Amino acid sequence: MALREALLLVGLLICIFAYFQNIRCISVVIVIFYIDITVTTLSTEKIRINREIRAPELRVIGAQGENLGVIALNVALEAAKAAGLDLIEISPNAVPPVAKITDYGKFEYERGKKERAARAKAKVSETKEVQIKVGTGENDMRLKAKKAAQWLAEGHRVRAELFLKGRYKGMDEAFLKVRLEKFIMLIPYAYRLADPIARAPKGFAAILERDPKATDPTKQTKRPEETSDTESTTP
Repeated sequence: MALREALLLVGLLICIFAYFQNIRCISVVIVIFYIDITVTTLSTEKIRINREIRAPELRVIGAQGENLGVIALNVALEAAKAAGLDLIEISPNAVPPVAKITDYGKFEYERGKKERAARAKAKVSETKEVQIKVGTGENDMRLKAKKAAQWLAEGHRVRAELFLKGRYKGMDEAFLKVRLEKFIMLIPYAYRLADPIARAPKGFAAILERDPKATDPTKQTKRPEETSDTESTTP
């Protein structure tokens, strides 16, 4: 049985025991602990190379990516030695296991890069909120816009809201939309509108998300649709 399966089984048995002994808080802690151990084990599981490989036969991929077919372990080791490279078992659970002739240092570097990229993609995306008011000053709006750009860069969506209170709720709708639009246009990051500017319970709001097609994300490529050719003035 593989180490990860053994860890999960032991954790499960301990949790069942703890549950029936009415110490449920401990069982929850144990579950979290064993999940953490399992994830760590999965990410740091050692790759077998050269003489560490135990399978008598392997399907081998050559240094140039060519398929060398199924060959005996000692033949594969000789081929790797002749090329001045390592024999690395890349798919131990395949039948027969798959190995590749390559440089171990380069292999580990590429593997680490892929794992970092996978972890970055696995980050949870949230909808952050930034709020302005009709009377919010230019400097404050720029600071809020910079924060919104930071959230977009991290992969989050941003809900930009113009909060209306009291008499401001009765102001001209076109003027209010343009006010929010002008704030959105201050955001120094490429975005696109997931939801356009529209009425919201507390005023007007729009949902922004990063623009994946932008060649330079620090420059805007999408802007809100014009809601008015000219800005209305308040009475």
